[in-house]
Amino acid sequence: MRLDGRRESSNVEDRRGMSGGAKAGIGGIGGIILIALFTFLQGGDVTDVVQNVVQQTMQAPTETVGEENFTEEEQELASDCKKILASTEEVWTKVFEENGWGEYQYPTLVLFSNQVNSACGSATAAVGPFYCSGDQKLYVDLSFFTQMKRQLGVEGNTFAYAYVIAHEIGHHIEYLTGTLGKAHQAMNQTDKVSANQISVRLELLADYYAGVWAHYEDAMNHSMEYGDLEKGLELAKAIGDDWLQKKAQGRATPESFTHGTSDQRKRWLKRGFETGDMRTSTFAVQNYNDL
Repeated sequence: MRLDGRRESSNVEDRRGMSGGAKAGIGGIGGIILIALFTFLQGGDVTDVVQNVVQQTMQAPTETVGEENFTEEEQELASDCKKILASTEEVWTKVFEENGWGEYQYPTLVLFSNQVNSACGSATAAVGPFYCSGDQKLYVDLSFFTQMKRQLGVEGNTFAYAYVIAHEIGHHIEYLTGTLGKAHQAMNQTDKVSANQISVRLELLADYYAGVWAHYEDAMNHSMEYGDLEKGLELAKAIGDDWLQKKAQGRATPESFTHGTSDQRKRWLKRGFETGDMRTSTFAVQNYNDL
């Protein structure tokens, strides 16, 4: 994906190197990339993640790291994230105008390292990227991308990183259109298995919106390169519930799925990219098994 010469969004808070005491940490399930990939794209509030993992009390010394102490790779990743965010601003502004939804409200990207406080609670880097509707911010520790490159073979493919950010922005779109609030309300009023199925619909819809963003981005800027979509689909496969559960415990338990299977995530991302149709929704699919 070509981003050369593109503007960087100014709606960014760079909190890298700044850390205070994080009251609720996430841990105890394994290596950081496995935890991150398992909870990555959890959707909505980070408190949804906290309910499913071990909470632990931790304290870290407050410190501030100057920009000159970041590696070249970290700075390049930060720049790419800002450019991708700028692209989402342009695309969704256009989509909202075309659909008569009023003015698109820009979210804020928070870059952090190790741990962070949000309106949804405190979290560590192990949670992976997440969106908090409480403050309309998406939170990203760039180390996630470094681990993703090494363990999932997406090094050098910017679209794979863009998919991560575009998915979190997808949850912001769900928030702005009222889908996220309605879904969370329904999840709080039903049993665990049914709530998980609603969560899957939210995650697949965010995947779809990530595809819609890529559809418009390419139409507006001709930025997609050969193999970009395939790399995105490879990543979607690698973060499917069934794939991750089989890798972690040797078997998959569908009733516990909260994100969707590898095939579902690939299918909805690709559908969004191919159609760019905002009339499509995972919540319009009546039979859950047909997702």
